[in-house]
Amino acid sequence: MKEKKTAVSPGKTRPGILSYLKYWKRSAVSYRYLVAGLLIFTLFNSSDAFLLLAIKSKKISDTGMIGMYIFYNLVYALASYPLGALADKIGLKTTLIAGLMLFAGVYLSFGFATAIPGFLLLFFFYGIYAASTEGISKALISNLADRKDTATAIGFYTSFASVFSLLASALAGILWYVLGMKLMFIISGTGVLLAVIYFLVISRKLVHA
Repeated sequence: MKEKKTAVSPGKTRPGILSYLKYWKRSAVSYRYLVAGLLIFTLFNSSDAFLLLAIKSKKISDTGMIGMYIFYNLVYALASYPLGALADKIGLKTTLIAGLMLFAGVYLSFGFATAIPGFLLLFFFYGIYAASTEGISKALISNLADRKDTATAIGFYTSFASVFSLLASALAGILWYVLGMKLMFIISGTGVLLAVIYFLVISRKLVHA
């Protein structure tokens, strides 16, 4: 008995595992501007483990270090809803840019903190940053992508963001080892300031955001 072969219409090919990459070419220009900026930011956004290592370098106990990270997550959780509501009023772009500025400020300051009160203050603003950007960036992508491509648009960004996050942590590790902790945080913060400038320049191109 002969095995049936599935017919493939002329001119059509089976989708490959990376066929979603073609979405970039057909996506809206405003989406490309947004994702490019978000990936620039991601390249300077290393793992939170470096924040914990900075605390550890100041001879703060493991209990204190874990407590501060819990504090950050608590701030993030409590601030997410009100900041999301605020973003609906003042605009997603404005909220995102403000959040990135907070990130830059935290990173530029982190290498100079020496005691628990300073770290707590920085983690407070770091929680506000996270609440201002995590959901907001996905909402912006949803607004700028065609409704039928929303999941593809978010998946495309998330895939590349994961790769850029790995690169960011690797680069941060090299900078920490070669130049030291303070310069690593300064370079990362400065890089995010460049992302902020980029978003300010192309802000008008992010229509419906």
